[in-house]
Amino acid sequence: MSVPAEAVGQPKKAATAAWIGSALEYYDFFIYGSAAALIFPKVFFDESDPATATLLSLATFGVAYAARPVGALFLGHFGDRVGRKKIMVFTLILMGLSTFLIGCLPSRHQVGTLAPVLLVLCRVLQGISAAGEQASANSMSLEHAPPHRRGFFTSFTLSGTQGGQLLATLVFLPVAALPEDQLLSWGWRVPFWLSVAVAVVGFVIRRKLDETPAFEQQAASEGVPKLPLVVLLREHWADVLRVIGGALIASVSTIFTVWALAYATSDAVGMSRSSMLWVGALANLVALAAIPLWATLSDRIGRRPVFLIGAAGSAVTMFLYLWAISTGNYPLTLLLGIVAFGVVYSAANGVWPSFYGEMFSTRVRLSGMAIGTQIGFAVAGFAVTFAAQIAGPDGTDWSSVALFTAALCVPPLIAALTARETHKVPTEDLGERAGQEAPRPEKVTA
Repeated sequence: MSVPAEAVGQPKKAATAAWIGSALEYYDFFIYGSAAALIFPKVFFDESDPATATLLSLATFGVAYAARPVGALFLGHFGDRVGRKKIMVFTLILMGLSTFLIGCLPSRHQVGTLAPVLLVLCRVLQGISAAGEQASANSMSLEHAPPHRRGFFTSFTLSGTQGGQLLATLVFLPVAALPEDQLLSWGWRVPFWLSVAVAVVGFVIRRKLDETPAFEQQAASEGVPKLPLVVLLREHWADVLRVIGGALIASVSTIFTVWALAYATSDAVGMSRSSMLWVGALANLVALAAIPLWATLSDRIGRRPVFLIGAAGSAVTMFLYLWAISTGNYPLTLLLGIVAFGVVYSAANGVWPSFYGEMFSTRVRLSGMAIGTQIGFAVAGFAVTFAAQIAGPDGTDWSSVALFTAALCVPPLIAALTARETHKVPTEDLGERAGQEAPRPEKVTA
């Protein structure tokens, strides 16, 4: 029996849509991180106390992560009810709109304390959007992928995320080089305004993507659960806890992207904004190649060993990276930044989309991934705020921040060591216990 050409091309089409959509969406998400470290303390907060202004600005970065579990409950529910495609389109539009509005906000000098309030509101909308983005894109690419290459195809979502972070960094490079008065008045707004183009391009790409065969078959044969969350917590509660623990590995990304940038450009170290942005840019460029390579390796040797390499290795290399920053040695900082974030962290980052997604059955996959990851990511988002406090009043205690980051790598190690290996399990059997037939949900009819 021949397979239609359209069906043959769907895995690549889904992976491409996941890559481009995630790149465009996380461009929006990560330009906020750069602005929170470099710009917002002076635009939205009291400049008379720079340390407190920086702390508050970094806290607004974490606000989006606090909103993500709430968004995951909502978007995960509807993603398992109405399909992956509709959630992917919705999240992209919401992210583009909220990011554009940030670029339009008045400063503290113009409207006083209303300015940071509006900033937090827009950041909450960004968080809600991000809550459904990766889970829906991962579910879409996993369910379209050939069984023996699920790791490779699902990794496109995360390499897209790194692509978006790279794009955000490259856009901020010329902005950061502007004279101080132009940077603080209008320059910082330009990257946020560009999100309009981001939303339009992403919408055109995603609206043409087909729904996954796995979801359509589930809906046609057994129906979709009325309350996916109930099914998820009844049948997969242990895996949800594993995903929450595993998702704490994202703390490495937030510490690298935001806190280390603020520390390196502080008066205590004195590196330039542009030079440190280049560290992030080159590390993400390397990650674009490393992520699919690590994911391909996981298709051969398993998800667990590759994830363990990334989690354990990140605990060590992040310590070395922060130490290099403390020395003020830029070539060493650049080298270790690329190794830590571009190579080692990419092992865990590239394999978690398939690792987590394969823990759940089709009927609750989007809910399981969204809720589990977003609770873990919420902790990771506020890791930046905790790091700023741990670093002390002068913000120079980098070793305590390194130990804190290493401690956050322990739950991911435990999660991986206690998880099942699933890289050889057929797609239709994912999320089912050996020797047991999963209970069928009540069919929902139109």
